[in-house]
Amino acid sequence: MKVGVVTEIKTDEYRVALTPAGAHELVRAGHEVIVQEGAGVGSQFADADYVAVGATIVTREQAWAESELLLKVKEPVADEPDLLSPGQTLFTYLHLAPDPALTERLKASGATCIAYETVQTDDGRTPLLAPMSEVAGRLAAQEGAKYLEKSLGGRGILLGGVPGVKPAKVVVIGGGNVGYNAAKIALGMGANVNILDRSIDRLRELEEILDGRVNLIASTTLSVAEQVADADLVIGAVLLPGALAPRVVSREMLKTMQPQSVVVDVAIDQGGCFETSRPTTHTDPVYVEENVLHYCVANMPGAVPITSTKALTNVTLPYVLKLASSGVRDALLDDNVLGRGANIVAGQVTSREVAEALELQYVPLADALGEVLHA
Repeated sequence: MKVGVVTEIKTDEYRVALTPAGAHELVRAGHEVIVQEGAGVGSQFADADYVAVGATIVTREQAWAESELLLKVKEPVADEPDLLSPGQTLFTYLHLAPDPALTERLKASGATCIAYETVQTDDGRTPLLAPMSEVAGRLAAQEGAKYLEKSLGGRGILLGGVPGVKPAKVVVIGGGNVGYNAAKIALGMGANVNILDRSIDRLRELEEILDGRVNLIASTTLSVAEQVADADLVIGAVLLPGALAPRVVSREMLKTMQPQSVVVDVAIDQGGCFETSRPTTHTDPVYVEENVLHYCVANMPGAVPITSTKALTNVTLPYVLKLASSGVRDALLDDNVLGRGANIVAGQVTSREVAEALELQYVPLADALGEVLHA
């Protein structure tokens, strides 16, 4: 199969969907790899690095037109949805639940669109989202600590305090992969950390993992309101795979927070979990609402592309190999984990969560693939 890698054009996105090492594995398996010129530069991979492992460097037009399996990092933007065509398969992060316009454009393309973030195991794990959740969670604490500095608009609080001065209070809403990693870094910086989660079983797990060093609180509307009121930094780490993120912090709650405190919304890709959240970029990452600094960058891992690109390829490569070697239809039908990643097939929405979020008709994957087969 001809596997293509294109250059990301989303603002401040420096990752690339495949490392030269990943390209080497695909070439060894008998596939043709084409890479858009300059695609890896943001992650410090030169075109020559891809050529050295057997890939071919092509123009943007060739990469989009000739690829059977097209690899990206972020959702198609600008003219990119219009470059897709029937018979092509797009494999990338899509985050369609908050984006009806993109969903309609991808439906119209006729392409098969598989989302990294909805590839899901039977026990609910999201293996292709996990490494970026780890990166984003760790960055959330790091960025939150930075924007608490007075010169950047924050309260002027050192996250870890000093002897004789108490540390900052960090509240993490959501105890999943993002929340755990955010708490881990905040703890390492010496903060007083509180994690809220609706699952008591998950709170028990976190108590063991974090050795009782954080305050673990059952998440309710009242407990969230109580915790954010005197927090210095609040990290929103709530995720429902494929669906809109629930709004767990209202504007009224925000009004009770301390002036110049900071919120970091890691769920912004799925619509955000603060009522006042709106997407920002690395170039212009923060804004103020209700006297609270908001950091809502929609591609947080793009800030550390060398780490993120390698981590992403580590987990996506086995699925890319499966799609290329078995064929997209057979791979999706034979592997339920990968099959759950299919969001759009033949103009049909095949993700129940996306369909419900956007009030569109849901079509089971096997039915949609049957339409492709008999087209």
